[in-house]
Amino acid sequence: MSLHASLGTQGTLGFLGYGNMGSAILEGLLGRHVLNTAHAVIYDPQPERQELAVKLGVDVAETPEELARRSDFLLLAVKPQTMDAVLPDLKRFADAGAVFLSIAAGKTLKYFSGHLGAAARVVRAMPNTPAAVRQGITVACASQGVTAAQRMRCQELLEAVGEALWVEDETLMDPVTALSGSGPAYVFLLVEAMAAAGSKLGLTPEMAMQLARATVAGSGELLKQSSEPAAQLRVNVTSPGGTTAEALKVLMADDGIQPVFDKALAAATRRSKELAG
Repeated sequence: MSLHASLGTQGTLGFLGYGNMGSAILEGLLGRHVLNTAHAVIYDPQPERQELAVKLGVDVAETPEELARRSDFLLLAVKPQTMDAVLPDLKRFADAGAVFLSIAAGKTLKYFSGHLGAAARVVRAMPNTPAAVRQGITVACASQGVTAAQRMRCQELLEAVGEALWVEDETLMDPVTALSGSGPAYVFLLVEAMAAAGSKLGLTPEMAMQLARATVAGSGELLKQSSEPAAQLRVNVTSPGGTTAEALKVLMADDGIQPVFDKALAAATRRSKELAG
């Protein structure tokens, strides 16, 4: 069953919040021609975001309650700190069988059951920022009441902006957050570090940054298109006794990059657990 068919015959998709991630998902769905604007509605208190939706031909609800009333499937894309304020008005829609897909960081299924009721149908998802260019990856987990068909609809929604995976154990959402949710920042830091190192060796800062950006972006695309594992791609570019091999001796030493990433992801995982309460 396609998303277009499921939404067209079973109801409307509502976006509670139309920030970067919400707009990326909607534009991805429209761009792939799997969602008609007639089956979408958004609510966001910011006038400039409302204007963006109107330009796409999407209706704007005046209140969260109106949005929920018009929606059978609700994407919760508001900031985590504002979630407490909007959920009480949505409980009656949860009681009526609406499905909630949350992309709010740190908000657990237990949190939603506490605000929407134990029977609420909720999918918790952790996307990442490359979703803005439809190259993201999202991991999701569902509450017990979510049916297989509803999970499929969530899968199709999330695949509008990249890949989507599922976990049955919600505690895995913490290391997922540490690895893929926060991961883009690590890659951007790698670009900064490579460029800074190049500058110290005599390159202009502008040239060093251009080289670092293109190298990381191109390597990512090669990794995506190749059927070979990352380790083999690394071997392919490493000539014995060459310059790459010398650099990798440093990066792959016992005190090299792996223990740094071990500590970094452990710290992010701990913080994810703290934020989830």
